[in-house]
Amino acid sequence: MVSESNYSVTEFIFMGLTVQREFQLPLFVLFLLNYTATVVGNLSLMNLICLNSHLHTPMYFFIFNLSCIDFCYSLVCNPTMLMSFVSEHNTISYAGCMSQLFLFCFFANSECYVLTAMAYDRYVAICHPLKYTTVMSPKICSLLVFGSYLMGFAGAMTHTGFMIRLSFCNSNIINHYMCDIFPLLQLSCTSTYVNELVSSAVVGTIIILSSLIILVSYAMILSNILHMSSSKGWSKALGTCGSHIITVSLFYGSGLLAYVKPSSAETVGQGKIFSVFYTLVVPMLNPLIYSLRNKDVKLAVKRTMKRVTS
Repeated sequence: MVSESNYSVTEFIFMGLTVQREFQLPLFVLFLLNYTATVVGNLSLMNLICLNSHLHTPMYFFIFNLSCIDFCYSLVCNPTMLMSFVSEHNTISYAGCMSQLFLFCFFANSECYVLTAMAYDRYVAICHPLKYTTVMSPKICSLLVFGSYLMGFAGAMTHTGFMIRLSFCNSNIINHYMCDIFPLLQLSCTSTYVNELVSSAVVGTIIILSSLIILVSYAMILSNILHMSSSKGWSKALGTCGSHIITVSLFYGSGLLAYVKPSSAETVGQGKIFSVFYTLVVPMLNPLIYSLRNKDVKLAVKRTMKRVTS
């Protein structure tokens, strides 16, 4: 627990995505549809994986966890975004803000590591197909996912712990639609040098470690594909990796744009726009990316629909 003397601000006010009233209603409708699609899409994909035994494989185990993270992500980020469009003063308590920051960091960090585990899974599937069932056993898959959540928890605790040590005694208006690291640092009336250093170290470690494993995995996959003689092997290998490559590109690309040079008020405002992609758009798109061109998922939909209608 944090004592009252550590801060004088008891609540924060979200500025939201925009202060222009003519855009409030159209954006509310747009992001309400986005929220609905995200919840329905991720819940549907999780249910399909649970109900269909042919999807009980390592790849779909990771996709299930990715959908679970995206679903929880939407519960953390979307409600405050929607409230900012319909409420004149969209407020959140200090404790609520720190809780949202922790959950946001936890799910963002965990998604990075789950995407990394998925890259390793694809590497084993394509480069060592005969050893796949042994290497990617249920125990190993569970350990990889548990490790992803554990490292996500450690990163979130670090960010939140260092944020709690700051004092907020001047403005309480957050230039964002949620409690994010750099918009909060802008409000602190004490030195944020250590926080910026720690945040850069934690985020840098996650990006470097995850990117390195993903790049090495795909370098090995590409090398293996180039040595394949049949075009059928090429298309099958690329088909199993295509969805993951799109997801990684969208998530990491928008995340890096959101946090590039985040020290000034102008770049925090730009980061707010880019953060819409990885907090709201990517969680909505992931179920579509893993479903539209996926024969296994289409088969699962047909089987599930047949069970429901019969």
